[in-house]
Amino acid sequence: MTDQDQQQTLGLPELIAMGVGGMIGGGIFSVLGMAVSITGHAAPFAFALGGLVAMLAGYSYIKLALAYHSDGASFTYLERAFPSHPNTAGLAGWTVVVGYVGTLALYAFTFGAYGAHLLGSSDSLILRRVLSTGVLLFFMVVNLRGAKASGVTEDLIVYGKIILLSLFAIAGLFAVKSDHLIPAFDRGAPSVLIAGALIFVAYEGFQLITNAVVETKHPEKNIPRGIYGSIIITSGIYITLSVVAVGSLTVSELIAAEEYALAVAAQPVLGYAGQVLVGVAALMATSSAINATSFGASRMMAEMATEQTMPKVFSFRNRTRVPWVAVVVLTLVSIVFSLFGGLETIAAFSSMTFLVVSVAVSIANFRLRSKTHSNPWMVLSGTALMALTIVLLLAYLWLHQRQTFLWIAVLYTVITVTEFVFCKRACSIEKADA
Repeated sequence: MTDQDQQQTLGLPELIAMGVGGMIGGGIFSVLGMAVSITGHAAPFAFALGGLVAMLAGYSYIKLALAYHSDGASFTYLERAFPSHPNTAGLAGWTVVVGYVGTLALYAFTFGAYGAHLLGSSDSLILRRVLSTGVLLFFMVVNLRGAKASGVTEDLIVYGKIILLSLFAIAGLFAVKSDHLIPAFDRGAPSVLIAGALIFVAYEGFQLITNAVVETKHPEKNIPRGIYGSIIITSGIYITLSVVAVGSLTVSELIAAEEYALAVAAQPVLGYAGQVLVGVAALMATSSAINATSFGASRMMAEMATEQTMPKVFSFRNRTRVPWVAVVVLTLVSIVFSLFGGLETIAAFSSMTFLVVSVAVSIANFRLRSKTHSNPWMVLSGTALMALTIVLLLAYLWLHQRQTFLWIAVLYTVITVTEFVFCKRACSIEKADA
């Protein structure tokens, strides 16, 4: 058995678990109330739109992952597409890593909130912070043990939460009140596009599969099946759960519930047991998302460090080939974000980040289409739709959440300055060594 065969430990079940785990994390549990506040009864259409955008973006990720087997994923793709502009790949890489930090913080925050709620201490800020920190540290240890440990853990958690959420969804469909669902577009069709853009963070996890291409068995078959399969499963769950939520409660009740919208929606269906079921599912969902995100993000950081666009220390690996410094630093920074960040800012920044990066990856795929053998019209249509959602999201934030808009602008500015300063320093060191 070759070293490469030994490294290829992830099969289709692990990839789907990783994709679904990365997507059904803080997503549906945290952003459902946000989606309803923007688009009302049409929230299920917003989640369907998010799934469509993810499928179109996934096409380019699949083609590029199969053409370039690398843990670097989007960073590597942009590096290949723009070889004479290293800042392009570096900037995208830094942006994605910070985006991953934001999503890890979102998942940890949601875990802490639901955990405190289940323990009957929803108002305890200390308990929420202890739980948020604890879950990040736990999965740091899991990831440090290696890919197989992460994959098996992901299987158990993800398929467990799928069963729980499916039970709630099926039971909930029988309790849906049709008059709660009409008129379908009570806040106008354009609101669906805006909500779909804002909740795109709920779909960002599928990209994590491309970070594991080197450790995947039969990637030419399993990478496409893993990405498309996980998006289809996640979309079905999101759409069904949002139908149940909107059909069980009024729009005002869901908005008032905020991040507990799904748990509140479970009460008319299954009573207190429904709240417990959703709470447990939320803990499992956020746990698996933290596990999958930490796995993919740390490997991307290691690849960037190898290419000298991040500090070299991030490329250091332990005996199980895990980039342990990247895992530890990623966890510690995420803990800080989860303790002091705001949910709306984190969600908006993460959605914007992965939309922008998905557009960049699609452009890279178009430039490299002779090697990836991609359909140019498929790539261009996906790029156009994602660009439109970005414009609508920016307009919405500027008009309705000006402070969030400004915070995101500051974060992007910091990322840009950091990348250019590091790139300049790396180039100076390289010239001095020469």
